[in-house]
Amino acid sequence: MASTSDIKNGLCLNYNNDVYKIVEFLHVKPGKGPAFVRTKLKSLTNGKVIDNTFPAGHKIDVVRVERRTYQFLYKEGQDFHFMNTETYEQVMIEGKMIDNGDLLKDGEMVDILFHSEKETPLTIDLPQYIVLAVTYTEPGVRGDTATNVTKPATVETGAQIKVPIFINEGDKIKIDSKTRSYMERVKE
Repeated sequence: MASTSDIKNGLCLNYNNDVYKIVEFLHVKPGKGPAFVRTKLKSLTNGKVIDNTFPAGHKIDVVRVERRTYQFLYKEGQDFHFMNTETYEQVMIEGKMIDNGDLLKDGEMVDILFHSEKETPLTIDLPQYIVLAVTYTEPGVRGDTATNVTKPATVETGAQIKVPIFINEGDKIKIDSKTRSYMERVKE
């Protein structure tokens, strides 16, 4: 058992008969009244995000997790297939457990969090930045140089990303996997 002083981003805990991951938290000590910890918890079984407030010193049931590196093999329907590159063990994970799974391309390395006692996959952490090639985008209009003008682009995995107007088909771009935002054009 841990207490609210052990709370940090990414910590997994048992709460209301479900496993939750702490997305963000804030320790609050008001001038009047007891201190508390305001948290945003994401369910690792159904993906719902809830807000919860724990009183200071409240005991929480921490779930022990192991982080293992796997390689993305392929997508079949809504299921994603991954392989451990050391043991060649394969695991299949439902698409609803993966945030921004449409950014994954074959061969991409990801971290999978496993429940230590049950050996079940809980969630997948994509690399922070993913480099993908643009397969389709409208050409930029000449003379349209207003700041922060974006257009939709389709990347090699089929995902839609907003990119600046100077990006053309065939360009490789770096994408932030958490926010799905364009970061920069990658030189080859």
